[in-house]
Amino acid sequence: MVSDSVPIETAHEDMIHDAQLDYYGKRLATCSSDRTVKVFDVVDGETRSSAGHTLKGHTGPVWQVAWAHPKYGHILASSSYDGKVLIWKEQQSQGNNAGGWIKIKEHTLHTASGARQLLVIHLFYTEGGTDSPCSVNSVSWAPHELGAILACASSDGKVSVLTFKNDGQWDADIFTGHAIGCNAVSWAPAVLPGSLITPQQAPAPGQAPTTPQTFSVKRFASAGCDNLVKIWGYREDSQSWVEEETLEGHTDWVRDVAWAPNIGLPRSYIATASQDKSVLIWTKETPTSPWVKTALDPSSTIVSPAGAPPPPGKFPDVVWRVSWSLAGNLLAVSCGDGKVTLWKENLKGIWECVSDMNS
Repeated sequence: MVSDSVPIETAHEDMIHDAQLDYYGKRLATCSSDRTVKVFDVVDGETRSSAGHTLKGHTGPVWQVAWAHPKYGHILASSSYDGKVLIWKEQQSQGNNAGGWIKIKEHTLHTASGARQLLVIHLFYTEGGTDSPCSVNSVSWAPHELGAILACASSDGKVSVLTFKNDGQWDADIFTGHAIGCNAVSWAPAVLPGSLITPQQAPAPGQAPTTPQTFSVKRFASAGCDNLVKIWGYREDSQSWVEEETLEGHTDWVRDVAWAPNIGLPRSYIATASQDKSVLIWTKETPTSPWVKTALDPSSTIVSPAGAPPPPGKFPDVVWRVSWSLAGNLLAVSCGDGKVTLWKENLKGIWECVSDMNS
């Protein structure tokens, strides 16, 4: 079950923390502890031999990058230990203007009140101080149907939501998501679960047929150092973000969360990765039913370096990242042992490992 992989020379001078392809798979963005973001063109599954574009603006390790939907242009967000979220845009060459990437927004609201965040192998602890930059660990763009909206999570537990307005300005909402640190955020699909098969109500006698409704919702999940996953929804009446549900199941920091795409079918999936060496799949059958958790069981497919399989439901090491395919039916899991595994739900509802590769 080993897949072919293509090595990419990025010329980063330190550890690479994230790599993301754009919507069409033609651009690759990477970020590193060398404080830079790099953008490469991808042709036939490989990066071109050129050095690509290097984006400089952060003053600390860059943890994550995220591409906006192409309807908004070539836009990239990056988050860093320096407490900043930078939003970059590629300008097309015109006349004497050579084009290239420029910074269009610097988001600096993530400041740890009364605590200074120090870095120890990407783990955080606090030390006395005031108004020091707070590591921004994650950035995630909302579905394009909702607008140009970016969620950010930081190690002081704050979550912020940046919204691009019609007047060219950015609005920012910031609130406490987790008491002792937030590691990741992931948006729910814009289409309300079940809307694809929700029957339209027949018009009353003498009334004209109504236009089919468009169901959309602003909602995202956050993963915290309090071992919890929280789901947040936007309330138009109060113009604020409200905690809707809390998912409990992990016994250590939740390192990543990924909400699966869907096409309007009733069932929803959320995958979470944790310091406790487990991956949980949370399933919601209908919009009103509770979330049910299932742990991936790698014991039958993964052998630890010592030669013995890990305990049932446990991976050999910390699980750092989870990511869904565009169709939402395939899950990639990145583990601290250097392996990436792909998982799929079979017809009996059991999650199986269908492929693995060494990083």
